[in-house]
Amino acid sequence: MKKALKLLLIAGIFLALPLAMTAQVPPHPNNGGGPGGGNTPVGGGAPLDGGAITLVVMGMIYGIKKSIPLFKKS
Repeated sequence: MKKALKLLLIAGIFLALPLAMTAQVPPHPNNGGGPGGGNTPVGGGAPLDGGAITLVVMGMIYGIKKSIPLFKKS
């Protein structure tokens, strides 16, 4: 009974923890200006390409590293 209660308490903490971690309110598009205040995208125009390419390349390197021993065994 103690073990089940302890697991239930831990699960409850992990389920309730994200509710306490609230982020800031996102800024209004166009920096709070009116409809004619510019044409800034909501994301701020942040480039996503560099990080995605790095992630794919690192994944490929890791996959090659893990597959090398499979071919050396035979």
